[in-house]
Amino acid sequence: MTAKESAGCRASCSRGPDFLLKPLVGPVRKNTFGRKIFSMSLVITGTMAFDAIETPFGKTDRIIGGSATYAAWSASHFTQPIKQISIIGGDFPQEELDALAARGVAFDGVDVKKDGKSFFWSGKYHMDMNSRDTLVTDLNVLAEFNPTVPESYQDCEFLMLGNLMPSLQMQVIRQLRRRPKLIIMDTMNFWMDIAMDDLKETMKQVDVLMVNDAEARQLSGEYSLVKAAQRIMAMGPSYLIIKKGEHGALLFHGNHVFFAPALPLEEVFDPTGAGDTFAGGFIGHLARTGDISFHNMKTGIIVGSAMASFVVEKFGTQRLTEITREDIAQRLNYFVDLVNFDIDLSA
Repeated sequence: MTAKESAGCRASCSRGPDFLLKPLVGPVRKNTFGRKIFSMSLVITGTMAFDAIETPFGKTDRIIGGSATYAAWSASHFTQPIKQISIIGGDFPQEELDALAARGVAFDGVDVKKDGKSFFWSGKYHMDMNSRDTLVTDLNVLAEFNPTVPESYQDCEFLMLGNLMPSLQMQVIRQLRRRPKLIIMDTMNFWMDIAMDDLKETMKQVDVLMVNDAEARQLSGEYSLVKAAQRIMAMGPSYLIIKKGEHGALLFHGNHVFFAPALPLEEVFDPTGAGDTFAGGFIGHLARTGDISFHNMKTGIIVGSAMASFVVEKFGTQRLTEITREDIAQRLNYFVDLVNFDIDLSA
């Protein structure tokens, strides 16, 4: 880190986490907390679905899930409008759509198949809460998903490509007449197994790729995450985020590396959607500030980690619907305390 970057870091920290929640520049509007927020168009594509989850600490039947749902709830605490691209069946609850709409989420790009059923996933987590068994995957209407970018989304400045078939992610990119300021892509090992060529083609079009550590090793063929990052960035993305679950996250750009810890929690009820929530907090912060520098992405990693620490405390998206500005500021303070220390090198 240069002296200039270090000074900037100290300045940001000295203003406190509440600084991260204040608007900076550009057009503004008020969210449901009554505060003005920076408005830069964010498009999120992914699944809106039902989940049935069993963990060592509880069990649910059908609850709201899906990558786009988690990401939208998370991002809505920082920026609006958020424009969804997804597909749902007639069984998706109107009250959930209304709740998201109240948070500035638009659904012009959501295809509603009134006679169809929404995507459904069921899984059971092991005691370590990192590994899980998939019990049921019913694609339902997702099998016929043909994402369409409406005219009202053509002002997209930030694009979040949630975990989907790479060819569908590419389809969204190609429909945008003007390239967004930043494109973030999430993917998984399943697509590496069955659609590697499509995945690599889509990666060439994005700025930030998000994977977990096992996926980074699979994609790169390298065990060392530093070597893996260099090889992956050579495939297209300028930035790479490697999610390590309870062990935090790594951000790579060129020869720069930043590590953010995960917040130690007494209880973790449900890790489903933690990665999508992380992504939503990350891109929500970037869209709010309009700043896509490596320095600001480091702050975005902390914001994303804070949001992920909330969502695991209850099943589904429930915590994301409950938290307030004060909750987020307090959680960000915990992160500052977690990594802040003084050292006297003269002793």
